[in-house]
Amino acid sequence: MSIELFNRLEQKVTSAVEALELLKMEAEELREENARLKQEREEWERRLTAVLGKLDEIESTETA
Repeated sequence: MSIELFNRLEQKVTSAVEALELLKMEAEELREENARLKQEREEWERRLTAVLGKLDEIESTETA
């Protein structure tokens, strides 16, 4: 194998490793964002359930 081919191969491997590292960082950021969004959704669901519970209470006192 000529030195030129070896250098090109080495460059491609280095580029691939760098791309993988960037993808790992992006995946971690997406996992963190996903966790934040899940927590936010749970908070909205909790608040919505509380509001619906209050509406049910109002409705039941009006019909009683």
